[in-house]
Amino acid sequence: MPADVMPYGTLYLIPTPLGEGDLSWILPAGVQQRVSLLERFIVEHPKTARHFLKQINRERVVQTLKLEVLDEHTPATELEALLAPLLVGEDIGLLSEAGCPAIADPGGMLVRLAHRRQIRVVPFVGPSAILLALMASGLNGQRFRFHGYLPVAPEVRNKKIIQLEKASIVADETQIFIETPYRNQKLLEALVQQCRVETDLCVASNLTQADEVVLTQMIGEWRPGSNWPDLHKKPTVFLLHGRG
Repeated sequence: MPADVMPYGTLYLIPTPLGEGDLSWILPAGVQQRVSLLERFIVEHPKTARHFLKQINRERVVQTLKLEVLDEHTPATELEALLAPLLVGEDIGLLSEAGCPAIADPGGMLVRLAHRRQIRVVPFVGPSAILLALMASGLNGQRFRFHGYLPVAPEVRNKKIIQLEKASIVADETQIFIETPYRNQKLLEALVQQCRVETDLCVASNLTQADEVVLTQMIGEWRPGSNWPDLHKKPTVFLLHGRG
């Protein structure tokens, strides 16, 4: 970059809580301090973003912050405009609705474009439901794959579950996926119905919260009538590992 051109700003990737609670447990003090200095943010939902930012800096009037929206409905043609302040030297914080930006999150498109524009990208330390679930599951943490959401249609979803189980057996690989919270129980039922009795299944629900549940059992132990946790409307990560 020529010496007379203003240096680009930095895009900071800011993890947010997976629920309510004391931020000191999940975000280092240094991260909170740096976030408190930012004036501009790209967020999924302004209301929840302002709530989080108010917790970071209770002295600041959050209405004075500049918030732009990036969600699943944002057209790719609008990404350049979101990055524009960075090109004139402003720093921006990217917030996910919950957890880490750009992981199962529309922010990934923006981060990729930032790299193409040679903008510095800095990830901050914070909670990732996917990694926390894998850590606590006891399943294979050396080889794993994240699939995001499974298909909604029951027949297609069931075929996908069987495919994932077979792939897990062949590659000795933990398969990780999520579901819209109000469909969690249906997915659990489908997994129990479709998978082999010796396959390991972990559900990790409401991570970092007071009612957190992490439970790993063989499918045979998840059979109907067993003591299933209530997953309804609770953010949950599912992890599957088949046995050869």
